[in-house]
Amino acid sequence: MIRRLLPHPGLSAMLVVVWMLLVNAFTFGALFLAIVFGVLVPLVTSRFWPDRPKVRFGRDMIGYIGVVLFDILIANFQVAWLIMTRRNRDLRSQWLVIPLELRSPEAITALAGTISLTPGTVSSDISGCGRALLVHSIDVADPEAEVARIKSRYEARLLKVFP
Repeated sequence: MIRRLLPHPGLSAMLVVVWMLLVNAFTFGALFLAIVFGVLVPLVTSRFWPDRPKVRFGRDMIGYIGVVLFDILIANFQVAWLIMTRRNRDLRSQWLVIPLELRSPEAITALAGTISLTPGTVSSDISGCGRALLVHSIDVADPEAEVARIKSRYEARLLKVFP
């Protein structure tokens, strides 16, 4: 019964939280509407999701979110420093090809979103076979080290979250 009402409980919870954050006021009406959308949207769209993504909620996901939030904070300061201290011609922007071990579309999307959320980097394309991600970085001294950093900080953690 619960599986039929909530085919994607993670999506439902996320929709409720995002709705409440967008409303920016905790009222009974807003919460009620958030719950209605949190139930109806996954119900209506569930036929488009034949395979549920396998996601491990727990310590690994909390650790991943913590690393991402920390990196976003630090990258904001790094990009601000670059803007204030360097001229455009002094920047060492690079296109990076990140070979992927992730296979699920949801995990690859999470990685691409994480990279784009971190100031100074943006995911721009995925290879046709889904085995590489093209990323642009505003300032890179060592491209191989940057690829290794992305793989160790984000992809390795996402492999634990999306088994």
